[in-house]
Amino acid sequence: MSQERNFIGLRAGRLVRPALFFAGLLLATTALEPTAAAAQPVASQAVGGSLFFRPGNAAAANELVRLIQTAKVDGLDPRRYRSRELPRLVRAAFGGNPQAIARADRALSDALARYVQDLRRAPNVGIIYVDSELRPQAPSAASILAAASAAPNLGTWVRDMGWMHPYYAQLRRQLTDNRLDAPTAALVSKNLQRARSLPAGGRYVLVNVAAQRLFMVENNQTVDMMRVVVGKPVYPTPMMAALIRYTSLRPYWNVPSDLAAERIVPNVVKGGNAYLRQKGYQVLSDWSDRPKVVNPASVDWKAVAAGRKEVRLRQLPGPANSMGDMKFMFPNAQGIYLHDTPQDELFGEAARLFSGGCVRLEAAHRLATWLYGKPLRAKGATPEQKVSMAKPVPVYLTYLTAVPSGTELAYYEDIYRRDGAPAGTRRLARR
Repeated sequence: MSQERNFIGLRAGRLVRPALFFAGLLLATTALEPTAAAAQPVASQAVGGSLFFRPGNAAAANELVRLIQTAKVDGLDPRRYRSRELPRLVRAAFGGNPQAIARADRALSDALARYVQDLRRAPNVGIIYVDSELRPQAPSAASILAAASAAPNLGTWVRDMGWMHPYYAQLRRQLTDNRLDAPTAALVSKNLQRARSLPAGGRYVLVNVAAQRLFMVENNQTVDMMRVVVGKPVYPTPMMAALIRYTSLRPYWNVPSDLAAERIVPNVVKGGNAYLRQKGYQVLSDWSDRPKVVNPASVDWKAVAAGRKEVRLRQLPGPANSMGDMKFMFPNAQGIYLHDTPQDELFGEAARLFSGGCVRLEAAHRLATWLYGKPLRAKGATPEQKVSMAKPVPVYLTYLTAVPSGTELAYYEDIYRRDGAPAGTRRLARR
């Protein structure tokens, strides 16, 4: 299929082919024990006799050989996993000789352990790991073989790469099983590497910035989704993995200086201090943790508009507050978070690229109920009411411009031009 046909009618945030993004996330995955140690040769007897040549497991050997021989798709060297020897050893094992079976089983087990460990190491694709425990790490060889041994069907587990996020195996099959033209293959390869950073199971929030959608995922099943607003191209929402640790109810919006100069100061120059009162803004003395509220009449607003001075503004909680009723916090140096918004009309837009980098939610209260198991409501009028999470929930901000859709692929516009030339300097982005 030509690139032209793939991208006909493409618009920001819209699918080329209709499909529910992330629908059909299947494959329950056995958890693997992470370790930084490199794979060492491991005999399959460590998990109780033959692994690949038990009754019902014969197909798994061929599935693993297929993966190993196409490991270049993963950016790996097939020779590291004895790609030339494995087919011969497997053929000999199918002859029924016990020694041949033992040799093949050891070679396959070693190859599986090394291959999984290499795949589970964090890819170098520009993801910020705010919380180090979310960085993919190589599991121990013993845990890999234990997970393989415990799989209900080893052939299916190997074929579907049960140690990876389900999208990885699906994208990989598009590269190995279909004749994609060169530009499309390059695009899918970029997204394949991004998918390596995603978890293989568990409970988490996933935001596909390219699709401008958020997904609530449990055990590889999408249980809910919503539209979101993400950063303008000048304020791109970064790729990151972090832990949502608490929610702030009735939040302030502490306006970054650049956004204040861009969005608010021109209105003050035009309409005077009445604009600040109408929108609930306060002028603060500084950026410390305990600033004082100062009289806006003391500010040279024309100098601020001209860029000769900076001003700190804070918007009070209320109907006009840009944070809405709540914001979900995963503290990070980039100042990124998920938050409510009073601007519901923006969710009807096809391309929802309006923020300063943070993620605005179509249904913040629904996300809160899923995270906490109950609705969240502020108690009284006190600003910044902190509601901690008993167990932090991971959030992954990713950028997938090609995703599986049944047996085909669905595409999203490369809104930040990350699929081509390297992205420009990342700016701090906050709303």
